[in-house]
Amino acid sequence: MATHKSAEKRIRQTAKRTAMNRACRSRARTFVKNVEAAIATGDKAAQSAFRLAQPELHRAITKGVFHKNTVSRKLSRLAARINAL
Repeated sequence: MATHKSAEKRIRQTAKRTAMNRACRSRARTFVKNVEAAIATGDKAAQSAFRLAQPELHRAITKGVFHKNTVSRKLSRLAARINAL
């Protein structure tokens, strides 16, 4: 266990940051899941779900939760699947 003040502060900071990252990652995954569900049903609502998911995933990039290439790849694949409908 930490005994230095700076180490204890680090533990608090890490716990707070981990919680925020987890929430951001979960939110982004939920949006992607909504798009995939709409694609699976062959619904035209997939386009609108995709438009909602895009800014959420880009926000996760700026927060440092996802790498930009990862998000780019996910969006590209989702867009291709939507266009194939």
